[in-house]
Order: sequence, then structure tokens, then C-alpha cells
Amino acid sequence: MGSDHYFSASPASPENLRVVRVRLAGRDIDVTTAGGVFSPDRVDAGTEVLLANTPPPPPGGHLLDLGSGWGPIALTVAMQSPHATVWAVDVNERALDLVRRNAQSLGLHNVNAVTPDDVPDDVMFRGIRSNPPIRVGKNELHGLLERWIPRLDERSDGWFVVQRNLGSDSLQRWLAATFAHGYSVHRTATGRGYRVLKVRRHGSVPTGAIPLP
Repeated sequence: MGSDHYFSASPASPENLRVVRVRLAGRDIDVTTAGGVFSPDRVDAGTEVLLANTPPPPPGGHLLDLGSGWGPIALTVAMQSPHATVWAVDVNERALDLVRRNAQSLGLHNVNAVTPDDVPDDVMFRGIRSNPPIRVGKNELHGLLERWIPRLDERSDGWFVVQRNLGSDSLQRWLAATFAHGYSVHRTATGRGYRVLKVRRHGSVPTGAIPLP
């Protein structure tokens, strides 16, 4: 792709639409992908590890797929939790168009494919699942996580998959240091060279008894 990256807002490479057979949420389905997006020919290994090592998503509320690409995580979550509202967030407009196409073809009406700034500020998430764009660089990645992890609801979890040789262990340490108060960070699974990291936002401290005069 030359200087064209899957995290470009408007990829300049040819679209080259294609239909790919994949297995998501226990179903064999056909999805439309294209050039200029992440892993256009298959569900990539990291996403497979993430999907295989996370529990079923909450049945309702708002759920976030951060860095959606053509939509394997968002589509999976939408099929598993049809009463939830799934936000597929990406900066790549071509990827967002593919998510919309795929959701429509699967009859999934609970998917909103939008850019980050199009998510209303008052939306909080019952869960986050993400194969984050590690190759955007450390500062961009940290800024991304600092923006979205605080939007977890109380007693809710964010799940992130990162390749070990692309810095999963250092990212885990950074997450633990950055979200040291009110959160916990754990590695929950390892597979095929990837780590699955879980960030839990804990509930508020219960209010103590009011002392009587």
C-alpha cells in the first residue's frame, strides 16, 4: 500500500471489494472487505485470539469495538447481544462503510459504524473489545486508550489483544500505571504470540453511614 495505511482516514489505494467467507459467533458467513483496511482477506490471528478468550458480551447497553476495521469484532458482538447497541469506531471511512455493508447484509440493526468524534459524549460502555492499532505509534495508542477506557461503565470490562513482540508486556505495565486508581489490569490469556489484556473499571466505594449528632 506504500504510504497508505489501514489507519488512514481516506485510503488512496484501490478499493478492490471482495467477498470473504469467515466464521464469527459460531456462524459461517460471507462478508465484504476491501483493500486499504486491516486484514482484508481473513479474520486476523489477534482478533481470533481475542474472540476465543473473552466471555459473552453483556446482553444490553452500549458496547464498543475500538478500531473496528471491516468489523469482525463488532459483527460478532452484535450477533451475540442483539439487544445491545454496538459502536464500531474507526478513523478509516472505507472500513466503516464495510462495517455498515456487512451489518446490513446480516440483518444486524444494532451496529453504529462511526468515527471517534461521532460517538456522543454521554455514551458510556458496558464493555470494550479491541484489537488496537499498535502501529500508529506509542503516543497515539496511549492517547487512544486514555480517551476510551475512562468511558467504561462502573463494573465493566475492556478487553484488548496485543501481539507479544509488538509490546504487549510493556503496554500492560503502562495500563496498570495509568489506570492505577479505580481499575485493575490483568493478562487473561496467551495464544499464537498474542496476549489478551483485561481492564476492569470498579464500582464506586459504597457510601458510609451518616453519623448522628
